[in-house]
Amino acid sequence: MDNIGILVALISLGLLVWFWADSLRARELALRAGAGACQRINMQLLDETVAMRRLRIARDENQRVCLLREFGFEYSDTGDNRLPGYVYLMGDRVVDANLVIPYAKEA
Repeated sequence: MDNIGILVALISLGLLVWFWADSLRARELALRAGAGACQRINMQLLDETVAMRRLRIARDENQRVCLLREFGFEYSDTGDNRLPGYVYLMGDRVVDANLVIPYAKEA
């Protein structure tokens, strides 16, 4: 393998390791944001976990390119049901944490 090939392989490996570590950090941040959103309205975060639903490239308010991540989680208001919630991260910043609140149907 020539020197250029080795350099490309090392750069690719470095980018992969960076993305993996950055994704772990983002997941922990999303988990804290989801738990905080549940705690603020006295709901229970189920399974103590979040899952990445979407990843895309976006621009922040300063027009810098960054990763926009959407994480999903489930919470419960009664302990007997599972309701969806979402956390959105732009780069390393939480931009939104939503709990889908069920509404009562009128009789």
